[in-house]
Amino acid sequence: MKQIFSQYLRPYIPRMTIGLIIKFIGTIMDLLLPWILSYLIDDVVPKGSMPLILWWGFAMMICAAVALITNILANRMASRVAQLTTKSLRHDLFTKISNLSCRQVDRFTVPSLESRLTTDTYNLHQMIGMMQRLGIRAPILLLGGVCITLALEPALALVLIATMPLLGGLIFYISRKGIPLYTSLQEGIDIMVRTVRENVTGIRVIKALSKSEYECNRFSRVNEDVVRREKKAGITMALTNPIMNLMLNVGLTLVIIVGAFRVNEGLTQPGKILAFLTYFTIILNALMSINRMFMMYSKGSASAKRITEVLNAEDNLSIQQGFSKKQENDYIVFDHVSFSYQKVEDNLTDISFTLKKGETLGIIGATGSGKSTIANLLMRLYDPDSGEIRIGGRNIKTIPFDELHQMFGVVFQGDILFGDTIKENIDFGRRLSLNQISDAAKYAQAQEFIDSLNEGLDYRLTAKATNLSGGQKQRVLIARALAAHPDILILDDSSSALDYRTDAKLRSALREKFKDTTTIVVAQRISSVMQANHILVLDEGCVVGYGTHEELMEN
Repeated sequence: MKQIFSQYLRPYIPRMTIGLIIKFIGTIMDLLLPWILSYLIDDVVPKGSMPLILWWGFAMMICAAVALITNILANRMASRVAQLTTKSLRHDLFTKISNLSCRQVDRFTVPSLESRLTTDTYNLHQMIGMMQRLGIRAPILLLGGVCITLALEPALALVLIATMPLLGGLIFYISRKGIPLYTSLQEGIDIMVRTVRENVTGIRVIKALSKSEYECNRFSRVNEDVVRREKKAGITMALTNPIMNLMLNVGLTLVIIVGAFRVNEGLTQPGKILAFLTYFTIILNALMSINRMFMMYSKGSASAKRITEVLNAEDNLSIQQGFSKKQENDYIVFDHVSFSYQKVEDNLTDISFTLKKGETLGIIGATGSGKSTIANLLMRLYDPDSGEIRIGGRNIKTIPFDELHQMFGVVFQGDILFGDTIKENIDFGRRLSLNQISDAAKYAQAQEFIDSLNEGLDYRLTAKATNLSGGQKQRVLIARALAAHPDILILDDSSSALDYRTDAKLRSALREKFKDTTTIVVAQRISSVMQANHILVLDEGCVVGYGTHEELMEN
């Protein structure tokens, strides 16, 4: 919480200070109104002077107008500060999430990161706005009301003051209970977001297998758990309202009884009793506002803790300094590399191979044998637990990420196309020329079906390209990988939806047009890798075969 306030609210301290001054002036005007009314009833009206009555009535109107205008201005400024602060925080959080390593994303989980970026930042926005709107107003109304009532009627004010320690202790105790409960609630929301995300992503499978009712029941259980957590947090925090109302109304009843006796005995005046009751109501509302602030603070504090966990996540893929480039003929080198996702059992064990510039490596093996993991390690989405990976004689840990990732063109297994035109999906913000985009589409064997579309390259895809077939999507993805003519091309099971004829034409185009590109092909079909310079056969993370197609067929 301290980090967020010091880092993101500091630039707006001058604006907040002006807003608090304006809010202070408006609050003082609100406190003056009952006092003027008391003076008017007890001292001005008995004199029977109409000009004085009108003058003090006009003064009350001025105070009310100033209170209204200043409160509106201060609230607008508070909302603006909350908006700008949350905007900066959300931007930095999104940037941090984008730069998290894959291992960190696995640890936080995608649904949790989505929840932190949306629900948690919204809770902080609400808290910052409310703290500015009520953080100065409520305490001033409370303290000012108590001080004025002490000046008006000390005996009656003691009744009110007697309830304050009990109310303060109640608010403090319940707020301490509330923060862990709201943290638990946000974790439940993470689970619900994950469930909804899975259902939306897999809607076709769910419908095809007639599992809609099953998924509805699964969501109901998750939803009921969120409701249970929210109910527990809500009930705990809501206990303050009835208890505060009970204590304050008992105090108000005692004030009315004692005040009636004092008026009857001539010890006080009706105007003072009326003003005292008004101040009592102001103090009650101030306490209720403080209670709402503590509720929002509990929720915002829990959200701030979750956001700070992401912002303070240490970069576990730092760039190493002071490297020396090894003189070697090979372009890509895996030197006794081992890796484990969960740090329990190796997913890859002692992997070694070399590739020269322009060579092709085919990786084949059973599902779960570690084929995609090799591609992930080469792009440094994860760091190996042991061993070394070099590109051009440089350890990849010494290559800046911008430089490293610009070397690659990649099609991941189950890759994604965005809800934009085919042209923009191929360009992907790289400002490529139209010729580069068209050539990439031609090499990827996508030009034929693109030309058949009325809009051509300007054909707009739906989210996840559901308006294209599986083979068409794969060809657009391959075009995106080829468009910038990368130094290293990674095709991770990218031709599984292509027919043999199209697959053969694609491999022919890669051999002719990308001779200098070092290519790694992860495949299930032998035909996709049989012409590669080297073929790596994996089984349960271990190398069980390495060589050309002919060599592997022999042994």
